[in-house]
Amino acid sequence: MTAQEKVAHIAEVPVQVEVQLDRRWMKLSELLALEEDSIVELTRSAGENIDIFIGGELAAFGEIVIIETSMGVRITDFNINR
Repeated sequence: MTAQEKVAHIAEVPVQVEVQLDRRWMKLSELLALEEDSIVELTRSAGENIDIFIGGELAAFGEIVIIETSMGVRITDFNINR
């Protein structure tokens, strides 16, 4: 039985997935100046490794990918040591 078959009965339960791309310190004045479509520069780029959290727990690892004009995450491994 595959992992997908084992959890098929709960497959429709919504879960919060959090991907941390980067952290950046900003002054309050910089935060207040942000508007819709503002750009916040990050130090990480495509191909770098990231952590993926599900329900607040480290669940997987991935890498940043660029697909046309969108940024995404490719899952590269699962944290089986949970």
